This record gives sequence, C-alpha cells and structure tokens, in this order.
Amino acid sequence: MEFKLTYATMFNPPEELHIRFDSALAIVKAGLGKEYGMIINNKDVFADEKFDDHSPINKDWTLAVMQKGNEKHARQAMEAARKAFPGWSHTPWQERVRLLRKTAALIEERLFELSAAMSLEVGKNRMESLGDAQETADLLKYSCDQMEANQGYIFEMGRDPLVGFESRNVSVLRPYGVWLVISPFNFPFALTGGPTSAALVSGNTVVIKPATDTAWIVRLLAECFRDAGLPEGVLNYVSGPGSTLGKALVSCAVDGVTFTGSFDVGVKIYRDFSTCNWMHPILLELGGKNAVIVSQHADLDRAALGIVRSAFGLQGQKCSAASRVLVEAAVFDDLRARLKDITEKLVIGDPTERSVYLGPVINNSSYNDYQNFCMEIYSGGGTFLTGGQVLTEGAFAKGYFCQPTFVTDLPFSHRLWKHEMFLPITTIGKVKNLDEAMKEANNVNYGLTAGFFGSEEESGWFFDHIESGVAYANRPQGATTGAWPGFQPFGGWKASGSSGKNSGGRYYLPLYMHEQIQTRVR
Repeated sequence: MEFKLTYATMFNPPEELHIRFDSALAIVKAGLGKEYGMIINNKDVFADEKFDDHSPINKDWTLAVMQKGNEKHARQAMEAARKAFPGWSHTPWQERVRLLRKTAALIEERLFELSAAMSLEVGKNRMESLGDAQETADLLKYSCDQMEANQGYIFEMGRDPLVGFESRNVSVLRPYGVWLVISPFNFPFALTGGPTSAALVSGNTVVIKPATDTAWIVRLLAECFRDAGLPEGVLNYVSGPGSTLGKALVSCAVDGVTFTGSFDVGVKIYRDFSTCNWMHPILLELGGKNAVIVSQHADLDRAALGIVRSAFGLQGQKCSAASRVLVEAAVFDDLRARLKDITEKLVIGDPTERSVYLGPVINNSSYNDYQNFCMEIYSGGGTFLTGGQVLTEGAFAKGYFCQPTFVTDLPFSHRLWKHEMFLPITTIGKVKNLDEAMKEANNVNYGLTAGFFGSEEESGWFFDHIESGVAYANRPQGATTGAWPGFQPFGGWKASGSSGKNSGGRYYLPLYMHEQIQTRVR
C-alpha cells in the first residue's frame, strides 16, 4: 500500500486495513488462552506460579496464561545478558543493524495479528493498535538509520601538533553493557521496542520487563526479536510482579535502565541506583499534565477536533493526553459547545469494532480511580460538560468502561489541575488572555507535550514560552498527541523526563553509549 500509517494519518485509512484487521482478529481470537513462557537465552522458561491475563473489555476473556517470574528468573535473565554482552558488543554494527531491520520486517509481516492482540489486551481501538505496532517497526528502522548515518559513531578528532610524532585521536561511542527496559501498559509495543532497539543496535544486551497488564503482547514482540535471529542472551524477556521480579531487576547488576511510567516509581528507581559504585545511565519518561491553549483567533473547528482526539484517544491513558484546556474568554462558550457536540458522538465499546473510538480503561484500579476523581471534581465545584459516569449495563457489564469527561468550572486552585489522572478526564478553564494561559500551562511539574490553536504569529510566541519537550500548533490530528519517529520525536522536560532528549529523534541513540577517546602516537 502507498498509504503510510502514522498517528497523524490513521483517521482516514484505506479499506484494506479494516479487512485485514478483521481477518487477523478472527485468527487471534481462535487461539486465546495459550500459555506463554518467559524468554531467557532464546529458550522458553516457565515458572512455578502463573497468572491469567484477562481482557479489560470483558473480564471473563482469558487471553493468555503468563509466567509469574521471581528473583531467580531476574538473576537468570541478567546473567544471560551479561554472558552475551562481549560477543554482541563486538559484533560489527552493520550486522546488528541487519538483525534489527529483520526484526522490523517481522513486525510488519505480523502487524495485523499483533494489533488485534493489542486491542484485546490494552483496550485500544483498532487504529491506535495498528499505530502502536507500526510505530515500533519505524522506531527500530530509525535507530538503524541513525547508526548508519553516523557510521557506528566513530569520528576522527583533531591531531595533536607534535614535532617528531604523529598523534591520531578518535572518538568512539561504545555500549554500556546490560540494559534493563521496563515498559508501561499503554504503549506496550512502542515503549518497549523503541528503547530496546536503541540499546541493541548500540551493542548493549537487554532484559525486558513489561507491565503485568500487558505481558502477553510484549511476549509477542520479544518473539519478533528472537525469530529475527538475535544470538542467545542478547534479548531476554521476563514477566511478573514489580514488587518481586521488578525489584530484583532494578539493581546494580544492570548497567543502564529505561523506565516509562509514573513519576513516583521513576524517582524511586533513580534513587535506588544512586547507591551503586558508579553512576548508571537512567532514562526516565514520567508522564505529563499537558495543556492546550486556545486563542480567540483560533480555528475553533480545528481546535475542538484536535482536543477531543488528544483528550480521549486510548481513553486518556496517554502521558501525552490533553488533560488541561485553557481558552480565551472571547471564544470559551463557542469552543465548549463544539467540544460537547463532538464528544457526545464518540462511540464507546469493544475497541476491536470498527465504529468504536473509546474502549475500556486498563484495569479495575483505573476504573475505581475514574469514579473517585469524578466524585472529587463534583465536590470541588466542577461541572461535567460531558461524561462523569461509568457504564455498567449490557455489553459494558463485564468491562471497565468510562465515559469521556470534560469538566468546567473547576477552580485553578484545585489539585486536579496539576495531578496526572491518566483517564478520560480533561479540565477546561477560561482565561483573560494568552499570558494568563501560558502562566497556568507552565505552572506544573511536568513538561511533556503541549498544544496551541491561534494565529501564526501567536504560534511563534507559544513555542518560545511553553515549557515542554513536544509542542504542536494548530494540529487537528491531535492537539498534544501523535509523535512519530523521524517526524515528531517524543520526550519531556522537568518531571516528565530525565535526559532532555527525545525518543525517535537525532540525539536519542547516543544515550545508550558512552564515549571513549582513543589516542595513538607513532
């Protein structure tokens, strides 16, 4: 197909995508309930304890039987990765690139089956799931592109002006060793495959630990790496609780970590590694509280569409979700009406169905959080423009379905203007002018993404003043969401990220390597 799937283009796909997704969904559903092992040294490893992986669409659906790994399995995975590191790190970078490009090709060959499984396990609608899987293949290819463009990150430096000697200086970026990737439930493919590919192509070996809610789909990703021919121990996949398995992995036995998740857990990991004998690279992406500013000069149809897509895509369970909307008073009522109209037309239900935009939230904890936040909003003086209720009747009875919720009239002093809810709840506030809007937008600890709708001149002002790693202006495809490798690299400032560099961008790959200067004198 000539059609290029990204988060910006997924709203008008060719019919072939739907036909192939439906066919793949039937195949995946026919095979539900199988047991899957962990992968250590390219071999399936089974634990004494198991857990059933259920779908948030219907709690009675058992998708897979997964392993409840423990401290022993953590040690085995790290030892396997340690043993494999010398051989993999000295494998020519061109060969590492070849194997990762083969992995990307396998992901694309299996794209529809992988996406169907993701819809069932995460609750993403079909286009979001297809986007997650395709983005992962593109992240792998982009890491390879960067390694090739920089010729393995080997650079000739200046030569010392010595008399009677020839001195040659070369800068070489070299891998750290064993890299741990701890990934979240919401983008189980891209936020596992992206950092994993960067670590691997750089010469590190990897241990993957997925979120328990999405252990199945990450296992399917690990199979793509294994089937591409990675040597034993280069990539290892373990599943199990964070309280036991995760705790055992987060140790000085690994040389680097990429973690995507909550601020509290990320900061704990950062502090845990501070006790090691030397500093380890810790790459953290820790959420967002993303603002959209709407000027009185904005195209309100474009603004409303972009806000709704970013507020309620994946049920608001994106760290890039539009969770705060700040609107100049002159257009507040008009925009509010448009947001209400679009939101009330959104279809909620089984996300594998073509017409559905919102599926369920991920689990019972998030389902309860939604209800508690709505009660807090109500008691705090907020008004529900839309939503505010869970859905419990009929087809919704056995899943975790929540209405898309816009809130007005909540005072800016209320804590939920700054607290990341990670749910389909977005607050809307009226401001006197753009300066007040910018002050409110930046008055949070996070700095991940942000959006703006207004004139071209105002857009320049927005980019100059917003404190975020990703910023969009006048984007109906998503006011604050829709990053793609090589197009919109993704990463945050302040409490949203630790590196200051964005995944899928030109400066990301070197984070997985440290520099050695080699001087030869003849």
